[in-house]
Amino acid sequence: MKISEVSYLGNLRTACKHLKSGDTIITDAPTDNNGKGEAFSPTDLVATSLASCAMTIIGIYCENNNIRFEQCEANVEKIMGTQPRKVDRIVVEFSIGENKWDSETLKRIEQVAASCPVDITLKNSVEIEYKFI
Repeated sequence: MKISEVSYLGNLRTACKHLKSGDTIITDAPTDNNGKGEAFSPTDLVATSLASCAMTIIGIYCENNNIRFEQCEANVEKIMGTQPRKVDRIVVEFSIGENKWDSETLKRIEQVAASCPVDITLKNSVEIEYKFI
């Protein structure tokens, strides 16, 4: 099943169209790789997808287990390697706001985050760290 179409726009930019919704994301090469860095780079999207996926899976888990999960923000850090050039490490720092979880619930939430499909896809080639504040 096709999910997207990607078009090269020139100047190291692409337009990525989600076929079902019609939404479009523009990517740009990062400044450290010949680009202008004026939009998400493809590797930025990989790192950001990890945070989005983990947050979604946490939300599903909380809904299914009657755990309060009303607010969450994430800061994403991507560390690139050079030999070869690839994403080496991603750190996702979740700010859970007013969600008051005991230590046992937080431990389960951390395990759930690490079970998201993007994490599972990346885990053998990228170091992943989650922090909860």
